Amino acid sequence: MNIKFQRAVDRFIGVPICFLLSLVDRFFAKPAVTAAPKSILVILLSEMGSLVLAQPMFARLKQKYPDASIHVMLFAKNREVLDLLGVVPSENVLTLDDCSLLSFVADSLRVIARIRALKLEAVIDCELFSRVSSIFSYLSGARLHVGFHRHTQEGLYRGSFINRPVLYNPYRHLTLQFLTMVAALDSKSYPLAKDFPVTVPNDVPPLVFAEGELARIAARLHEDFPDIAVKRLVLVYPSGGALPIRAWPFESYLKLCAGLLAEGYAVGVIGMKEDTPLGQALVKSSASPLCIDLTGYTKTVRELLALFHRAALLITNDGGPGQFAALTPIPSIIFFGPETPQLYRSLSANAFFFHSPVSCSPCLTAYNHRLSPCDGDNQCLKQISPEQVLAKAQEMLASPPSPSGSSV
Repeated sequence: MNIKFQRAVDRFIGVPICFLLSLVDRFFAKPAVTAAPKSILVILLSEMGSLVLAQPMFARLKQKYPDASIHVMLFAKNREVLDLLGVVPSENVLTLDDCSLLSFVADSLRVIARIRALKLEAVIDCELFSRVSSIFSYLSGARLHVGFHRHTQEGLYRGSFINRPVLYNPYRHLTLQFLTMVAALDSKSYPLAKDFPVTVPNDVPPLVFAEGELARIAARLHEDFPDIAVKRLVLVYPSGGALPIRAWPFESYLKLCAGLLAEGYAVGVIGMKEDTPLGQALVKSSASPLCIDLTGYTKTVRELLALFHRAALLITNDGGPGQFAALTPIPSIIFFGPETPQLYRSLSANAFFFHSPVSCSPCLTAYNHRLSPCDGDNQCLKQISPEQVLAKAQEMLASPPSPSGSSV
């Protein structure tokens, strides 16, 4: 479904449903359980990168409730990343097809029937003020509902049936907020988990590859692009994905790639198949056999992560690739502006974040459904010069990985 259509459905259909369910809950709600839950559902529908940021939350759940059965609900298109993380058994994953409204409704009915059959005791809704996820939480039949709540803020209405309401904090990294949701299950403070100070972890377990798997991916790359076989490879991701406002200017990528090629590095443009026109334009402008179009080249996220092992550096807009880099040793440079590294920085220890906090940055928030008021002149990214990025890239290519991520 188109993202604007999703927002409209969530607003005009989600609000009245949340209100009706709140009325039902007021008159018929049963007391919340107080014992440690034995069956927990985590709802994390949205972006693939958020799954990586949620990995410490799953680790904390397993540590805190070792006997609990943990299930996950997410969009089908994001399942591969969840499977790569290996945080829950594959049979405990519930997927929703969001390709069309009809398929979403049909899948929703199927999933609701399945989760009610699980006799869940707790649901952790990780979505940022999405009404549909809170509706799933209530209809699951669980007595314990953890979810972000507006409290005294003028946030989005999600109903009053969330009985473990977590205060959404726009100044706190999302990973920490996910961890707070685990603490909220048995917290006695108000707001919940106010006694839970932790630092953002930089220790996401790396993805393990089978013997010879990385060598096969590298061999195929060198066979297809023999000119780069003996060159150090820098990967760039110039697409903004579903949110084009997050993209560093294409002209800046052109200048950056020209500088990298002049230094003798090979450059690979990565992205989805739909990003191919962007990749081809960059390759054509570079006019070098050392600049190659890899958009759509990797068929799975696993293959992309294998490619990261072959490369010496990743330079990317804020989005999935920057988060996936935390599962590999690759150093990365990530551009922020419409969003902030304070909330969404990668959990990689080898990441550097460029961020120019102009007066309107960040403009994509949970409060506006990530709908920016920007007219397209994203100065927060345009003020990051190619010269700055090239200098940082040269420094990182010449240095061993740093012990922790940093930013400017």
